[in-house]
This record gives sequence, C-alpha cells and structure tokens, in this order.
Amino acid sequence: MKFVRSHLLVCLIFGFLSCMLCATGNAQDAKLVGVAKVTLADARSGQRVVGTVKPLRTSTIGSAVDGRVGEFMVNDGDLVTKGQTLAQIRIETLQIEQAASQAELSLATNRLEELTNGSAPEDIAEADANRRMAATSLKNAASKLQRIQALGSAASGVEIGDAREEATTAKFSLMATEALLERIKNGPRKEQIAQATAQVELQKQRLNQITDRIKKCTIVAPFDGFISSEFTEVGNWINRGDPIVQVIQLDEVEIHAPVTAEAVVRLQKGDVIRIEFPEIPNEIFTGTIDRIVPVAAARARTFPVHIRLKNRIENETPLLLAGMLARVEVPVGQRKSLPLVPKDALVLNGKDRFVFVIESTGESEGTVRKVSVDLGVAVDDRIQVIGKLKVGDLIVVEGNERLVVNTKVKFDSSPESKTEK
Repeated sequence: MKFVRSHLLVCLIFGFLSCMLCATGNAQDAKLVGVAKVTLADARSGQRVVGTVKPLRTSTIGSAVDGRVGEFMVNDGDLVTKGQTLAQIRIETLQIEQAASQAELSLATNRLEELTNGSAPEDIAEADANRRMAATSLKNAASKLQRIQALGSAASGVEIGDAREEATTAKFSLMATEALLERIKNGPRKEQIAQATAQVELQKQRLNQITDRIKKCTIVAPFDGFISSEFTEVGNWINRGDPIVQVIQLDEVEIHAPVTAEAVVRLQKGDVIRIEFPEIPNEIFTGTIDRIVPVAAARARTFPVHIRLKNRIENETPLLLAGMLARVEVPVGQRKSLPLVPKDALVLNGKDRFVFVIESTGESEGTVRKVSVDLGVAVDDRIQVIGKLKVGDLIVVEGNERLVVNTKVKFDSSPESKTEK
C-alpha cells in the first residue's frame, strides 16, 4: 500500500514538472513581434492612373571648345559621380600657349617690380658722376673762353667763336646731366607704374583665358547619375556646343501621371500618393506630389502631376528605371472614414497582399491569422486596406516576414510601447 502511494506521488510530481516544462517550451517558441491597431481616418477613395518613371534630372553635356577627343572614359549605363571625368579633349597646343603666356606674365611682373622699387643706388651714383664731369667740362670751357678774350686783338675771331661755342655746349651738357640725376633720384613716374600694372593685369587675364580653355577640355559629370547616351568617341573632332554624353539622376525619380480635371482639383503639393510597379510586386512605394502642371494635355485633357519618390541603387543598378510604368493611386471623391494600417504591416507575395491579425490568448500573447486585403490610398505613413478587418484589430508590424498562420506570438500590450509606424 505504501509502495502504491509512493508511486502515485512520484507520478503526480513528474506530471506537474512535465506541464511546467511544456508551458515554458511553448512560451519560448512564441515569436516576439511589434504590433499596431487598425485605425480610421478621413480620406478620399482612390482612383488608379498609369504614370511613367522619369529621371529627377536629365543633362546633355556638350563641349565648350573645339577640339579632338583624346579620351572617352564611360559607356552607356555607367554609374558616375559628380565631378568625375567623362571625356578629355586634347590640350597639347593649349599647354604650349599657356607656358608662353606664363613667361610673358613673369616678364611683365618683373618690369613692374623694377619700377615699383625705384632707382638703384648705383644708377644714382653713375648719374651724379656724369653731372660732375659735365660741371668740370663747363668750368674748363669757361676758363678757356676768358683767356682767349683776355688776349684782345691778338685772338682771332674764329678762336673766340670756338671757345664761346664750347662753353655753351658744356653748359647745356651740365643741365642735361643734372636733369637726368634729378629724374633718377625721383624714380619712375606714377604714369609709368600704372602702365606697367595694367600690362601685368592684362597678361594675367590672357593666362586665365587659356587656363579656362584647358579646364573646359575636361568634360565632367554635373551630378551623381547614370550615362544614358553617348554621342562621340576617341578621335572624333567636335565643335563647340556638340553633345558629348547625357547623364540622368536616378537616386530620386519622378512619376509623371496624367490626372483628370475633376481629380486634380482635389490634389495639392505634398500629398502622399501610393504607387505600385508591375515589375516589383513585393514592394509598396509612397511618394509625395512635387508639383501639378496647370496646363492640360491638348488631346487627353488631363493634367500632368509630378510625384517624387526615393529610389534605391543596388550593385550600381537603380531599382526604378526611367520609362517604367507606375500604377498611381490618386485620392478622389469626398472624404470619408477609411480603415488604415501602417505600411510595414503589409506582407506582399506577388499579387497576394495580406496582414497578420493577432487573436489574443492572454494580455500580451496570442496566435496570428492571415487576412487578405486590397490596397487603397496612402494617408501620411499609412495605407488604406479593404478586407475583413475591424477598427481596433491588433496587427503585426514588426517580425511579420517570419510568420505563418497560427504562429504563437508575444507582444508588449502597453500603449506607449506599441509600434505605431
């Protein structure tokens, strides 16, 4: 009897421990997820139009000079960065002109420096020595004239005339050397310095002009983007203005969508628009209206709406390509209450779109069920959904990519910690 009781007690203890272990195991198997609720918001119902992906910027880069293409570094489809060299025009002749112009600038600069520094001491000393020699010559000539005149009638008229002429010449020679000495002491005139300064500035501008022509011989990318067209090749002669390459910017793109007048009057700049691409069925995109062209197309009577959205560059290839078709969900009609979910709550699998709704089995745990939905307009960072959902339903917004139907999940049920994306 004691043996039976002991055996029963052991079984009860073992069973209790087994239940505890199972409960612990089940709790550990539950996936931790982020959650949000289905909400209502005033919004307009959507109308689908077909738009086209356009580059944010397109630039056809031409040559600013005449010349022969020496290097061509890119091909169609290449990813380029701002300032990257795309092509090089030969510059050998310009380099020779640049060297000659630089030499002329050095010569003009040295001349200006010489004038600015004034007369050298040795030049002043030389001029002063010439003045002294002229003064001595004048003194000798004057003394000779006096001696001849003192002879009276004994001196011939020719001798007196020669002596007087020699004295006059000596006098003017002294005046010339004195003026030269004074000019050398005073240094160059301000007019001479101004002329030399102008000559230096003129030569600088000539050199800058040649340098600018050399710079223009290097064709560079004006912004980050892709080469969409090339118009020349190495060895080709090009004239100023001839196109070299075309570059398009695709890190952001614009969707050009034709919208009817009755719909376009309800749109405004900054509105969030949902966009789908048939080639990328597993992603949802949202962009904002950048501008609305207020002129209708002549035949279709629709107005071009430009929607801007970010693009992704992966392995030097853009996700969204210029010319792709886009399905744009334009909000139209009167405002009414529509159910919305965060964009991250949506799971896309080809044409199948669904969310995981949590069936609570406790305050912060439950199991998930799959609810298929159709998508409507975008409202800020949320998307309208059409399906078997109720306002207040708890849906998974983080961790839903690893869930299947009936997966057990755990979540934080406090309002401030719920994920509201």
